[in-house]
Amino acid sequence: MEQLIPKLSDVWQEHLDADSEASGRRLGNVLGTAWKGWVRDLTALPGWAAVQAWPPQDRRGPAMHLHALACAGRLDWPTQRDLLRHLAAEDAPWTSAHLSWCLRQVARSVGCDGELLHLELPAALAARLPGAQLVGHQRALEAVLAIVEENPPDDVRLERRLSAALNAGIRKAGNHALPVWLGQSAGTLGAAVQDRLGDVLRGTGVGDLLDHCSTLEKLTPDVRWRRRAEQLLSAAAGGDDVVRGILGCFAEHTSYVFEEADRLLRALAWLLAADPGPAATALMARVTDAAALSPHGDGHPRAPLTANAAVTLLARRDGDVPLTTLARLSTAVRNKGLQKRVRATLAQLGEARGRTYAEMLELCVATHGLGADGRLVEPVGGYQAVVALVDERARLSFRDGDSVLRSVPAAVRDGHPADLKRLRELVKEIGRTVTAERRRVESVLSEERDWAYADWTARYLDHAVTGVFGRSLIWETGDGEGWTAGVPVRDGDGWALRGPNGVTVRGTRVRLWHPVRATAAEVARWRDHVAAGALRQPFKQAFREVYRLTPAEEQTATYSNRFAAHILRYRQANALMRARGWHAGFLGPWDGGYHSEAVRELGGGGWRASFDHALADGTDRRHGEARYCTTDQVRFARRDGRGWRDVPLAEVPVPVFSEAMRDVDLFVGVTSIAADPQWADHGERRFDDYWRSAGFGELTATAQMRREALERLLPRTRLATRTSLTERWLRVQSSLRAYRIHLGSGNVLMEPDDAYLCIVPARSPAVRLPFDEDTVLNAIVAKAFLLAADEKITDPSILRQLGR
Repeated sequence: MEQLIPKLSDVWQEHLDADSEASGRRLGNVLGTAWKGWVRDLTALPGWAAVQAWPPQDRRGPAMHLHALACAGRLDWPTQRDLLRHLAAEDAPWTSAHLSWCLRQVARSVGCDGELLHLELPAALAARLPGAQLVGHQRALEAVLAIVEENPPDDVRLERRLSAALNAGIRKAGNHALPVWLGQSAGTLGAAVQDRLGDVLRGTGVGDLLDHCSTLEKLTPDVRWRRRAEQLLSAAAGGDDVVRGILGCFAEHTSYVFEEADRLLRALAWLLAADPGPAATALMARVTDAAALSPHGDGHPRAPLTANAAVTLLARRDGDVPLTTLARLSTAVRNKGLQKRVRATLAQLGEARGRTYAEMLELCVATHGLGADGRLVEPVGGYQAVVALVDERARLSFRDGDSVLRSVPAAVRDGHPADLKRLRELVKEIGRTVTAERRRVESVLSEERDWAYADWTARYLDHAVTGVFGRSLIWETGDGEGWTAGVPVRDGDGWALRGPNGVTVRGTRVRLWHPVRATAAEVARWRDHVAAGALRQPFKQAFREVYRLTPAEEQTATYSNRFAAHILRYRQANALMRARGWHAGFLGPWDGGYHSEAVRELGGGGWRASFDHALADGTDRRHGEARYCTTDQVRFARRDGRGWRDVPLAEVPVPVFSEAMRDVDLFVGVTSIAADPQWADHGERRFDDYWRSAGFGELTATAQMRREALERLLPRTRLATRTSLTERWLRVQSSLRAYRIHLGSGNVLMEPDDAYLCIVPARSPAVRLPFDEDTVLNAIVAKAFLLAADEKITDPSILRQLGR
């Protein structure tokens, strides 16, 4: 770095060295030993008033002396550090020579500390000196900026302050660079922007425009900010290209961004909003998607500041793109505050168009150009590119005439890369819509809704995406006298419903079938129909668990303890709650982190369920994260204006109660430590009593449903002669011995001594199930197939447990 710093004459070097040493002695004489310690307020130091009385030019030397101590690693006392920061921030007659001297000390420093004290003074000078004084210092300041990027301090505010000051100096020195927070080594957004825009970023006025954008602190800019932004945008060379280029890079970005970058992107979104054209609308939709969704599924938006602004701006634009984007985000967003904003915005749009919120969700589902058969075909490079929904997944394939190719043709890959990229992006977009629609359609099970026949066929059967689910579900049709269930079948030019008995019916209204409203005989017929392979459902419907009030819940009246006192693996439980649409604060060893309430709206937003859980003994010491949580009460509330009113369990609609309790049962069944096959090997004895009682105890409603599903599925497999079902167990009789698999936890015991057998099952069972969402059922089936052929087992860990 030293070779990058403008050289000082010997006279200047000696003068500044002497000034630093003399000022250090003078400072020590005035302040005495008190400056080698710690005080809350520098004004409390004896002699501080005398230091403040020195002329500005006399306060430069003490700052330089403290800077030299910091570079030498000798700034040991908190008071000395506060003095350095104070003196560096004061206005004094600094020159380029002082900056060169300070940079040379940095180049010779012993290394970085966590506070980057040795960069305080050069950063302050870079921000304060005029451009003429900074000529020749650009590369040295860039090297100092690299130190900040490669060794970021723990204090984010310090990092921002140093980075902003150095970036300002670099720009004044002649390089109109991108704001530093878009180029930090911790992220890739800055590099992508640099690659795409190149020298455009260094055009006249671009730096000033981006600097102004970085000052936007509010969700909505005021008139003065907007007026100045418009002036800078028109004056900047290629300003519109910069705005669209940075936002376009962000839309393709896959990681979180720093808060400063988020603030800048929010401002750029406001600038983009001035363009009413369809291209700007499409870009705004992509930016909204990228900002609102989480790259890691943890619910935290990628750029929360930009997301809130973009939702507002997108809703003001014409056309269907804003509606389809907001409708998809209303179910895909996991952040509670942002989801509330998206849904409120969509509801306002619906009200303006005379539609309910639920209707807006149905009407705004994008087709992405797919036909009614779920396919899009277009010619590319002499081949046919086919985007199709196959088994509820979007896939891209290529055809040469009637032949389906196994991979992308070279002529397309090399000759049409832009088209290939566009098609792959389309597949991703369709996949996101499919995921959101599956979640939305399933949520209808908790609602008391029905449709006119024509509306139902248009929204749930003929739609290119939603029809993938609607045609595989059971519906009920009626005309006011009663309801008859069936699955959709073609009937001439329209649709009708056909029951398991083959009878076709058609009514005036249609609603989604739920087993909670059906008789036991009807439910049994539909389960036989699905298990026979006649219908594969996108989520559990025929085999859906039903939860009704128990005598104990009638006694407690306002809350349910049905799933209380369980021990869950917290991180998995929290992730599953969020995946199922529940919002909860994080548990952890901090204030307010010992208890949390997960909440979810059901019944079309008219009802709310809450599930209490608390921090259990045990945290990850290295990361301070909760490892286990205990479960508690489930309560319900009804919407009352803008708020909620707690209600007794008896007043909750049966579908709402059943769907909420089903989710809580899922959380317990999947994430309980009882379902951990390796728990016995963890060496943790605190929860062993619970693990034994829950891992081998009474079955919950979900586990009872697994038993019923297995009764229908196993006779159709090669396990039929080797398995039998008891009240709690699936018994597998094999060549070597017999095994019992618990239907609740999936834990395995070996006969005759009930020795525990630890098996980590394969991800997919050896038989295709009529639904995929029950991971424990998948594990039970996979274990049963493995143990039924125990003579073929080669896994060393299992063989040791078998005694072979």
